[in-house]
Amino acid sequence: MDEVAAQPPPGTSGDTWRPVMPGLLTMRRLVLVSCLTPPALLAAVLPLLLGAPAWSLLALVPLTAGVWGWWALGRNWRSWCYQERDDDLLIRRGVLWQQLTVVPYGRMQLVEVTSGPLERRFGLARLQLHTAAAATDASVPGLAPAEAERLRDRLTELGEARSAGL
Repeated sequence: MDEVAAQPPPGTSGDTWRPVMPGLLTMRRLVLVSCLTPPALLAAVLPLLLGAPAWSLLALVPLTAGVWGWWALGRNWRSWCYQERDDDLLIRRGVLWQQLTVVPYGRMQLVEVTSGPLERRFGLARLQLHTAAAATDASVPGLAPAEAERLRDRLTELGEARSAGL
């Protein structure tokens, strides 16, 4: 996995934040394009076939949404990163509404790695963390499968060690 040093969020230590893989951005942009292409083509071609070419300008709506979505997905992808610390896992995400989730190792009840068909096609996996309080459940998308499994094993080991002390 290419290590890109992510910027630490304000008020946190300058330790290394690990970003998610670029394949997540590629996958999300592919989904965006595949969802917006049919309406754009329909809006451009149907008015021409019906003899009202001026209405083809409606194709600009999905095209504009696609350009904005392309840009927004890039910003969102850059915001995702995580950091392993001695007692907890930090997960940062969000551009307008920035979130910093702190998951203490001792509070984790279940750590799982999932990968849907599209994620597998792009060589990605998602790490899902479950805690006693549903509000503190967290996930990290866009990890390499080997990294997700390594992180799952490490978090499970640390979680068992920390929860034994409760």
